[in-house]
Amino acid sequence: MITKRIIPCLDVRDGRVVKGVNFTGLNDVSSPVKLAKFYSENGADELVFYDITASAEGRKLFTDILCQVAETIFIPLTVGGGINTTDDFDRVLKCGADKVSVNSGAIADPSLIERAAKMYGDQCVVLSVDIKRVDGKFCVFAKGGRENTGMDAIEWIKRGVGSGAGEIVVNSINTDGVKNGFDLEMLDAVCKVVSVPVIASGGAGCIDHFKTLFHTLPAVDAGLAASIFHFGEVQINDLKRELADDGIIVRL
Repeated sequence: MITKRIIPCLDVRDGRVVKGVNFTGLNDVSSPVKLAKFYSENGADELVFYDITASAEGRKLFTDILCQVAETIFIPLTVGGGINTTDDFDRVLKCGADKVSVNSGAIADPSLIERAAKMYGDQCVVLSVDIKRVDGKFCVFAKGGRENTGMDAIEWIKRGVGSGAGEIVVNSINTDGVKNGFDLEMLDAVCKVVSVPVIASGGAGCIDHFKTLFHTLPAVDAGLAASIFHFGEVQINDLKRELADDGIIVRL
């Protein structure tokens, strides 16, 4: 079993970290710079920074706060939100990001994945997919989970990896913020069709949910969460110690 990563996620709106349930009802949490520093110093393997309203508002990602976050941390940083062109990749990477996450921008222009992968390498391109069950089918949603594209999520992910995406973030809208556990069925369906790293996002409520995730689906590379870390319900170092005690390989 490869080393599993634990990744906190900063959903940023108007320069503040926010969190909701099922992508709605967003509440203020903290300063992204303050939270990023805390996570960098307290066991996080990586950090994800999403400017969650950039795509819906049709604007570019806030780079001033991103630069402050990148200067503060010493772990890999993935950044997404309003990424629509290779120029956006370039701008975000120059701010200090290690990887760039693309979602709505790739839906609007699927060639973006291939062009970015050729310019910056597959390892730099993360395809983030917001997925919701609609009539029993896994459907891709765009613009922060607001718009049903009608696309089949598994086929879209296969296409994205074929175009050069080096990592997949599977965001389950159904389980987001609910804290009843990761969407194992959805994640299993994704893992069966790709060989690149898969990050599970949406639903973590306790340490046991991470244990279940990694034991049930060894192909999943990382668990991403927000609420339980932001509000101190689970400390990352405690989580990793318990995972290690349970036979799951993590970086301590």
